[in-house]
Amino acid sequence: MIKKEIQYSGRNLSLEVGRIARQANGSVVVTQGETVVFVAVCATKGDAEDKGFFPLSVDYREKMYASGKIPGGFFKREARPSEMEILAARLTDRPLRPLFPKGFFNETQVMINVLSYDGENSPDVLGTIGASAALAISDIPWNGPVASVHVGRIEGEIITSPTKTQMEESDYDIIVSGTEESIVMVEGEADFISEGELLEAIKVGHETIKDLIKLQKELVVEVGSEKREVTEIKENEELIGKVKALIDGKVSPLNDPKVKFQRYHDISEFKTSIIDQLKDEYPDDIGKIKTLIDDAITSDLRERTLNGTRADGRDTKTVRDISISTEILPRTHGSCLFTRGETQALAVATLGGKRDEQMLDNLDGLNYKPFMLHYNFPPYCVGEVRRMFSTSRREVGHGNLAERAVKKSLPSDEEFPYTIRVVSEVMESNGSSSMATVCASTLSLLDAGVPLKEPIAGVAMGLVMEDNQNYAILTDILGTEDHLGDMDFKVAGSKNGITAIQMDLKIDGLPYDLLKEALAQAKEARFHILDLMNDCLEKERPQLSQYAPKIMMSTLPVDIIGQFIGPSGKNIKQLCADYECEIDIAEDGKTNIFGTNQEKLDQVKAIVDSYSIKPVVGEIYSGKVDRIMDFGAFIDITPTISGLVHISALDWKRVEKVEDVIKVGDVVDVKLMEIDNMGRYNLSIKHLKEKPEGYEERPPRKDNKGGGGRTGDRHHSRKNQRKR
Repeated sequence: MIKKEIQYSGRNLSLEVGRIARQANGSVVVTQGETVVFVAVCATKGDAEDKGFFPLSVDYREKMYASGKIPGGFFKREARPSEMEILAARLTDRPLRPLFPKGFFNETQVMINVLSYDGENSPDVLGTIGASAALAISDIPWNGPVASVHVGRIEGEIITSPTKTQMEESDYDIIVSGTEESIVMVEGEADFISEGELLEAIKVGHETIKDLIKLQKELVVEVGSEKREVTEIKENEELIGKVKALIDGKVSPLNDPKVKFQRYHDISEFKTSIIDQLKDEYPDDIGKIKTLIDDAITSDLRERTLNGTRADGRDTKTVRDISISTEILPRTHGSCLFTRGETQALAVATLGGKRDEQMLDNLDGLNYKPFMLHYNFPPYCVGEVRRMFSTSRREVGHGNLAERAVKKSLPSDEEFPYTIRVVSEVMESNGSSSMATVCASTLSLLDAGVPLKEPIAGVAMGLVMEDNQNYAILTDILGTEDHLGDMDFKVAGSKNGITAIQMDLKIDGLPYDLLKEALAQAKEARFHILDLMNDCLEKERPQLSQYAPKIMMSTLPVDIIGQFIGPSGKNIKQLCADYECEIDIAEDGKTNIFGTNQEKLDQVKAIVDSYSIKPVVGEIYSGKVDRIMDFGAFIDITPTISGLVHISALDWKRVEKVEDVIKVGDVVDVKLMEIDNMGRYNLSIKHLKEKPEGYEERPPRKDNKGGGGRTGDRHHSRKNQRKR
């Protein structure tokens, strides 16, 4: 067993090899604190044919035993991966994939298992470090190593690998992945930070990455395997020559500015015409012929782009035409159709109560999520036919990016205590549907009446680069430019700063000066989009949709919450059923009442408010007769306070029997006359009636003990009543 350790951010990180899973091509155990992540990598043996893509799969799984928990549900075992696990797998896949050599087509699998979790050290980036180390020591061809780190900032101090507790105080969480020489991926969220602050975070993260890669290299020296030779692709020079001869001078017109479907149609027709001329002679090389044609078209378009002419005719900084419509769906709480060029997203916002929160059962325990943004990418949005299965990893990743961008602008729970769900249906796609989702989601929330701190917009940036002197940074990239370019860089935020970022590179690295330029260009585009959004809907609607649940707020005294809820929730369940509402009570007594019927909401709020009433002498209250005694009636003036109306206080005239005036269950108005020194409430009904003309108080008569006695209006205190 070999173990390598490094100290950083005040904690120890170790890589261990040789004890677990020794039959895998490479396996590593990564430990930080008491978080333990195991990674194994395997690749098929022998030569593999070119399938048109590299068959790499990265799976990240969190075992519930890692935090001493038994999974919920009927089967009591881990089921399909959660969104969190999918996102963690993507965080590892994206920096690994570009570093596999061309010509290596063997199916490769990276499996990451969280075996122990201490609640403080994040296992997601440990998975990337472990995967890199496992690949580096294996015989699988790979141009690593890489490493990933979380970067946060607390009170102005930038820290790498912050703990979960520290991250709660941080104003950003940026995940940086890179090689020893350069950055290959950035992803994260922030509380409206500037472009300069983001750059500084990336630079600090890269310094830590260099130390982590040095550790991996030390491991490779001791236990690394000799890498397999990648079979050199033997080119059919004769076929290449014939294809070049047939397409010579015909490629450039295909890249003239045009709309997406016209471009794809023209290219498809062109390929078919070339294949028809060569298929009889080369029946087994149809795929290769298509690849040669695609490479020629891509090369020509990259050259055009570097010379200032993009695929749709725009210059490098122009954003495509934008059109926006809100309130387009009559029964939803908020909606927006956002169209940017040939990319279109329909976002729909729905408001709900506390019960609508998403419950997450993961290694951190049960958590509740009050804001959800779901992204759907159906096949019709790109004019294709495709079978629909479960939500794809891409949909999960794009939805999460948009969610992180928008959630930073949401109001606090105290200000707007709704559960919020936004669904983005991508109706058309030709580049950056995730950023269109950010814009559409923002406007759908404003349309629903959600008081956002600031509107959020997003834009995707691209890059075509031959060298550090010959490059073009592209604003608002097309799908074609994403495919042929060297960078996909998405930036979202308001006019006051960045809230989310995602950058993937297809090249070895990106100079910081060029990254700074890309951020500045993205900021200019974001401001332009925000201006157009503000022209449509500058702030939230003054009123919620008539179909949205209304909310009323009250407060219950903490000591009577249990009484209000009742045994096994009997009382609160009955209230919810009677008044068609939802009542949520926090531990501090803050109470939110949700419902759609305003009249019933007012009624149930009055009931809740009554629990907090502190009666004042001289005030009038409406109460229900609870009990009748010979000497008077007890009346509930609040759900927790009962007072006595003495028989002498029922009427100005003499009353023989209490039942002659009131009965159990009657609701009557009473006046609070006194709160005696024992804390008892003495009420009166007669003092709400007009005193009869000529009425005179009779003088009090002395009792047998010579004091106190009965007053002229026959009032007896309960104290004297008990004595008698």
